[in-house]
Amino acid sequence: MANDLNRHECIGRLGKDPELKFMPSGEAVANISIACGKSWKDKESGQKQERTTWVRYVAFGKLAEIIGEYLKKGSKVYLSGELRVRKWQAQDGSDRYSTEIVASEMQMLDSRGGEQSQGGPAPQNNQASPPPQNQPNGAHDSNGFDSFDDDIPF
Repeated sequence: MANDLNRHECIGRLGKDPELKFMPSGEAVANISIACGKSWKDKESGQKQERTTWVRYVAFGKLAEIIGEYLKKGSKVYLSGELRVRKWQAQDGSDRYSTEIVASEMQMLDSRGGEQSQGGPAPQNNQASPPPQNQPNGAHDSNGFDSFDDDIPF
């Protein structure tokens, strides 16, 4: 099992406002549904085809609070986390199952008002953000090495 990987990544838009609740311990829990779309051109007909997959995410703690405060219906967001299947009992006593992603990372891809922004809000996760892609001449990357924009012939 040491080589197993349970990770889901999605870029999409919220289908409705986040549902924010608090557990008896005071820890925040946010539930959201993300529409992840795919489009392609049908080889036979040449028509554009589209498919939308709805993905349920749940977040806990500080990440849940941030989701509840900053996201709304239509917000574009990157999320990643671990797929989990939760078993629970319905009122009639039958076993029910829910499949959801427990979010561990989130990055807002548009501004709070829903408009695209250049920089956007800072990522909300437990891991460092990737280094900037375009650095001015003489800038240092995250490893302390100089960034070379020269035309080196080799």
